[in-house]
Amino acid sequence: MKLPVRFLLTTVVATAALAACSSNKPKPPPPPVEQTTTTTQGSGNGRYTVESLDTDACLRQRVIYFDLDKTDIHSEFQAAIACHAAYLRQFPGARVTLEGNCDERGTREYNLGLGERRGNSVQGALGGAGASTGQLNVVSYGEERPVCREHGESCWQKNRRVEIVYTAKQ
Repeated sequence: MKLPVRFLLTTVVATAALAACSSNKPKPPPPPVEQTTTTTQGSGNGRYTVESLDTDACLRQRVIYFDLDKTDIHSEFQAAIACHAAYLRQFPGARVTLEGNCDERGTREYNLGLGERRGNSVQGALGGAGASTGQLNVVSYGEERPVCREHGESCWQKNRRVEIVYTAKQ
């Protein structure tokens, strides 16, 4: 007689547990994801103006620096990339030349290629952030346009760069 009571009791508990699990209560929706923006835009309404290129701190950052023999963009320049991409999305007539530069080390051919790869890296980042690649032109100057002519690492760091030059602003 103990077996049927134990069996009945187990069946009742299992049925109650299954009934509780299969309730038709809808699950609450997940909380909304708060979106934050890291770009600062010139005017108070969140849109750029042509004057923003000279007044907005984010858009005035027009030099992307690179490590020795590298083409990857440091995270510290992502905000500037995002700002320029937003500006280019807003002004489809704007045009940019990305001027790739290197330090004096390496052969002329190597540095021209490295400058182009760096320019292409910035072009890819801007395109990934929403800018039209038709607005972007890449030029490599290799080691031909140094901003610093001394021979040392602190100077060479300044020459390993891509400059963002607006050729048409709107």
